[in-house]
Order: sequence, then C-alpha cells, then structure tokens
Amino acid sequence: MTQLPAIDPKDLQGLTPAELAEIDRLLTSGPQWRPLPGPQTLAYESTATVIGFGGSAGGGKTDLALGLALNKHQRVLLCRQNGTELLGIVDRLAQMLGTKDGYNGAERIWRTNRWDKVPVQIELGSFPAPGDAAKYQGRPHDLLVFDEASNMRLSDVRFLMGWLRTVDPSQPCRALMTFNPPTTSQGRWVIEYFGPWLDKKHPKPAQPGELRYFATMGGRDVEVENGDVIYHDGERIIPQSRTFIPSRISDNPYLMQTGYMAQLQSLPEPLRSQMLYGDFSAGLEDDPWQVIPTAWVEAAQARWQKPNVLPLMDSVGVDVARGGRDETVIARRHGNWFDMPVAIPGARTPDGPTVAGQVIGNMRDNACVHIDVIGVGSSPYDFLVQAGIQCVGVNVSESATGLDASGRLRFKNQRSQLWWNMREALDPARNQGIQLPPSQRLLADLTAATWSMSGSTIQVASREEIVERIGRSPDYASAYLLALMDTPTRREVDHLLGGRERGKRRGEFDPYENLGWL
Repeated sequence: MTQLPAIDPKDLQGLTPAELAEIDRLLTSGPQWRPLPGPQTLAYESTATVIGFGGSAGGGKTDLALGLALNKHQRVLLCRQNGTELLGIVDRLAQMLGTKDGYNGAERIWRTNRWDKVPVQIELGSFPAPGDAAKYQGRPHDLLVFDEASNMRLSDVRFLMGWLRTVDPSQPCRALMTFNPPTTSQGRWVIEYFGPWLDKKHPKPAQPGELRYFATMGGRDVEVENGDVIYHDGERIIPQSRTFIPSRISDNPYLMQTGYMAQLQSLPEPLRSQMLYGDFSAGLEDDPWQVIPTAWVEAAQARWQKPNVLPLMDSVGVDVARGGRDETVIARRHGNWFDMPVAIPGARTPDGPTVAGQVIGNMRDNACVHIDVIGVGSSPYDFLVQAGIQCVGVNVSESATGLDASGRLRFKNQRSQLWWNMREALDPARNQGIQLPPSQRLLADLTAATWSMSGSTIQVASREEIVERIGRSPDYASAYLLALMDTPTRREVDHLLGGRERGKRRGEFDPYENLGWL
C-alpha cells in the first residue's frame, strides 16, 4: 500500500500561508490510500469489468482490493473460500483506516465513509461448501472481490457475478479476482478464464492490462471483438471486458524490505517458481489419489499435431448435457490421435434428435459412437440407432467388464474401468503415443478424478463427487473416456468378413469361425 507520508513540521518552515493551505487541501481532499506505481496502479485504474491480478505472492493483491473498496465503490462483497481466512483482511483494513470503528463482527460488515463522504459498506463473505454462495443471492454489489480465486470453485464465482450491479448510474461495477498460480487441479479454471494472458498455447495472446471482451452464450464464454451488443438466439447480450495484470513481490517495496523474499526463495520447486515468479506453467501438486497424473496429460497434449491427412475415424465419444451450464461434448478419435472437442451448450441440445443430429454431423468413416445412456443420453442413443448408426450405449453404473493391465485388479463399475483405461493409455511406461488436443478444459477435467481401493477393487470418484470438489461436471473427460473405447467398427467387420469369404473360396482355414458376433 502507498500511504501519504507523514509530514515533518521542519519541512513546513518557510512556506507561505497559501502554500500551507494548498498542502492541507491535498491531504484532506483525496483518498488516503494510493496504489503502488506499476501493476497495482494499472489494475487500480483499469476500466475492465473483470480484473485478474496477481501471480506471485506478495504483489499487493489484498491491498488493491481494499483500496478499490475504500476509494471507488459503495457496496462491496469481499470473499475468501473459508471464513477463517478473513481475519487477516479485517486486521489489514483496520490498519488502513486507523480504527475498527464501524465493523460489526457478527455480521462481518464494515460500514465507513469514503474520502469524498460517500457511505461504503464492505461485506466479508465465504463459501466453503458447495451451495454456500446462495446465501448472498439477490444482494447487489458494485464491487465483487474474489481474493485467492484459484482456491474457489468457478461455479460459485459465476453464481455471485450474477449480482454485480448497482442502481447508481454514476457508479462503475467491477469484479476483482486476485490469485497466485493454482497449486492443485481444482484451481486450473483461472488459466482458462484468463486464457489470453495465462495460457501459453492461446492463439491470440494478450498483453498485461489489455482489454478483451467476452460474451456468455449458451453457458459458454466466447471472446468477441468489442463490447457492442450481440443478439444470440433472440437474447440481447452485452459483452463484458476482461483483463489480467501480473504482479510480483519485486513490485512491492514494502515487502522487499523484509525477509519475505528470502522465504519465497527457499521454497521447493515448483512452489518456488509459482509463488516467487508467478509462473502459471510450473507443475501443480497432484492429489496422491489422482487417477491420471497431470504430467501424463500434459505430455499427451504436447505430442498433439494435426496430421495433413487424417486417419480413419475409429470412435466417437458423446457426453450429453444434463442441463444448467453443462455442455454436450463430442470427442472424435482417429487411432491414437484425438481431435479437438466439439462442445455445444446444453440449451442448443434440448432433445434426443438434436443431439443425434450434432453427432452425425461431426462423425465420418462409419465410426462407432459410444454414448453415456444414463438419463438424458438414452434418447439420442435411440435416435442414432434408428438412423442406422453403429452406436454403443454405455451405462457407467453397471458392472465392469474387464481387469486392469496387470490382470489382478477389478473395478467397482464401468465408470471406474473407463477412467482407469485412460490412465493406462496415457502411462508413459506403456508408450502408446496417445495425442490429446491442447484444451485447458480437457486437462482440468482429466486430472479432476480421484480413486480409492477396497481389497483388489478400484473405485473412481463419482461424477457428483467431482462436481462437489471442482464445481462443475467433467463433461470433456467423460466424452474422451468414451472415445477411447475400442469397439470394432462396421467397416472393419465388413473388411474382415470379406477376407473371410475370399479365404473360404480358396479353401483356407477360418480363424473366426467360432466367433459368434461375426
């Protein structure tokens, strides 16, 4: 924080009455908190509706949030994931104001006045459990602060953004998300959300502080050219501006004068690079019971290159939207090469025929379609079958049909088997050369599941358990797990049968005569 320096009476000697009056005016007519030069000032003065700020530890994230609240806003909700983390914010706010007057600890609300005498209400909130964010529903705020956002669920953040508004036409509204690089897969959403700044593979990278515009259409964020009104499916949509500004401890001279830098330098890698340099590409700490290690997925994505000529399509995996913000996701596999995901907002796939049409439009080469038939997936399955498409309905709650690669471990259900099959396919020791598309969402989904073991039986966390932990359904992972399934396609069977008939005519031995499915 930059505060106005203390005045030494000796410095005032020799000044004229007019000069003394001007000093008094400057000290009393403006904010008593000012941002540090550099990134903090850039974020403080940004006109973006959504501001991402941070990177390394010690970059002045919390001070920026409190400075904006005290100087530029009227109704503020400042959130941390857990309520116990708010104590430090209360103490820091008391330091900045020089008093705790106006703070109601029972309500966690601080009422004070801005430097220009405008009343300010700062509410401190938390939502540790799924659904807790609903307690703030319907209460508008012109500043929403998500402090350490990478520790939060994206679903909670999006929910509260619905009440970023004010009735005062002169009061700008903004959301501030401060965070360090995520240390677990749960926080990976910030890399996708601020993709133009944080995703090194983004096709159109942005500079720090640059404004980009995003419109939410059908539950998906779509980058658009500017903030002009868009009409989509009969709905009037106003794009929101978004930016990200990196900061480091070196931008904060107050902490540079302490031993905090040495503490960060002594951290083990990759935490050192994350906290000291704000390196969002440094490795995350995997859950010890994570089904698929992050490094395995990243290696498969690093291998991905689109061939000049695509091999025949072997399999299509379809995860059907279950409503809300879910998406219908279609994954297509050509041998060991997986194409980019096709994601369609649930609002655009309201029924079985629509989903079936989307699947047919995105498949070729008589590939076999694998679709989750639990609940809403049964209707598109029926329509695909009626259309003559080779389609396998997969009920992931049913009993598993195989063992792990060692032949010793069983699975609780088909869902567990499908997840484990992907783990084994990506295992570098097996060297299968799987190529996955460079999608941040796919990476986050495939690294979200955990597993447990009872005796010799593996059980992977349910969809509901993953939703509770990361705040969304792992739709992308589900589609790619289904696409990995290797069902012989009709073209393969036809080719096999053709060779079989030719062999019979030549009197050759038929190795397939006892295979009833032929």
